[in-house]
Amino acid sequence: MNRLFALISSVAAGLLLASIATAQNPRPQSTPTPDPNQAEVINIRRVRLPITVTDKKGQFVSGLTQSDFVVLEDKVPQKIDSFTNDESNNLPLYVAVLMDTSPSTAAKLKFEQESAMNFIQTVVRPRRDRVLFATFDHEITLRQDFTDRLELLDRAVYAVKKTGEQTALWDAIWQFCDQKMRSVPGRRVLVVITDGVDTYSRADINDAIDIAQRTETTIFAISTKAGLLSTVVGVEAGTVKNKADKDLDKISDETGGAAFFTGDMLSLERSLNRIQKEIRSQYLITYKPANDKYDGSYRRVEVKLTNGQSLKLRTKKGYKAVADAVRTGE
Repeated sequence: MNRLFALISSVAAGLLLASIATAQNPRPQSTPTPDPNQAEVINIRRVRLPITVTDKKGQFVSGLTQSDFVVLEDKVPQKIDSFTNDESNNLPLYVAVLMDTSPSTAAKLKFEQESAMNFIQTVVRPRRDRVLFATFDHEITLRQDFTDRLELLDRAVYAVKKTGEQTALWDAIWQFCDQKMRSVPGRRVLVVITDGVDTYSRADINDAIDIAQRTETTIFAISTKAGLLSTVVGVEAGTVKNKADKDLDKISDETGGAAFFTGDMLSLERSLNRIQKEIRSQYLITYKPANDKYDGSYRRVEVKLTNGQSLKLRTKKGYKAVADAVRTGE
């Protein structure tokens, strides 16, 4: 009887430890579970494309109309349902700011906090836009849910006092796209402040790209690899990009955003200002895919100009055609 009791106790203890480990570092789920109490949640039937247009000098181009654009999905022209430019775009902006607090960022914590708060103060329009602030290391922590109150965001940002043990970058992106961005009604932007080195996630970069594309979230990455430490040479100083840098480029490019590599406070200020201007100057196109089957295939999206101007367009590269649930409307 004692041996049987010991065996049962040992098995129970093992199951308990396994459940605790899973809870601390959950694997992303492929099927979302929308909250039934939230306002209108429907399967995606339209694709929304925030589009950035720049000239040869990198300046944002305004004044274009719907007739200037052609949208292709898997090389098939699509019918544009709606079009707004920077002047007529009154959709609220929902921005999730994720700050890396892993061991490699310990000496840059103040730098990252200033980065986050500067961006928040620059981009938010009171009574219209909302910002969420979170941190990630071996744990992913929501510090302040969506709000337009700068004093709450300031308090949350500067309340961070210490770093964690690992870096769960891809898990953090996956979690906030899935749990937060899919349930908001406006334009969705996620800004990641990080050195770009993931050491702990169960998700990978492809999982993060997939969920961002499915929830129509544009990702901008600000790398603090150089930080403000003159002894650390960053990309901006001329070094070759490593895998972490290329991963930030990739996830930004695939979702229609951009990555910035900041080596000092001046370059950081320029990067933040650039993101703010880009968000405010984007065109927004929606269309209903001609191929409306949810067959799990990847659909490549391309946007072109009809007039042949030598302008550069940037938007998300595509999406996976799966039955998903994203909030639309107000």
